[in-house]
Amino acid sequence: MPAPGGPMIANAQLGMLIFIGAEMMFFAGLIGAFLVFRFSGLPWPPPGQPRLPVGITAVNTVFLIASSFTFIQARRGLLRGDAGRLIAFLSATGALGIVFLGIQGYEWLQLLGFGLSGSSGVYASTFYTIIGAHAVHVTGAVLWLGVVLIRARLGYYSPENSEGVALCGGCQGGVQIEG
Repeated sequence: MPAPGGPMIANAQLGMLIFIGAEMMFFAGLIGAFLVFRFSGLPWPPPGQPRLPVGITAVNTVFLIASSFTFIQARRGLLRGDAGRLIAFLSATGALGIVFLGIQGYEWLQLLGFGLSGSSGVYASTFYTIIGAHAVHVTGAVLWLGVVLIRARLGYYSPENSEGVALCGGCQGGVQIEG
């Protein structure tokens, strides 16, 4: 509940909501461009271009979803005052993010080996733009998570001081997680 006469939402939370909204619009634009090119009537993928690795991408998506689960577990630990659980699950979340980026890098190397470069045409440039933007997003999240993990190891967070962890996960600082 906001203080009487105070703001309805904390500045950090508002900033995070604006950032998330901007990210949604950015990725919606990229995906919209992909859909326009994909359904333009031309062959997709163009002749001579490799198909994108759907199987390994699906596996990588599992790692990304698992990182959401481990982050929720970290936050639950924090809200219960369990610093060990917080640190363990933040570490697991970071490790899953690094694994995701490693697999994505492997995918890129494989596709480059097949001759699919950013200058290969609209098909390749669209793919690399969307996936590259996502890689930058995940890299930023892993780096931010690293800062939060260091601060957690230094004992900076508590159930009463959890906003930094919540914002790292894109959550509102005042949201309580059950269980």
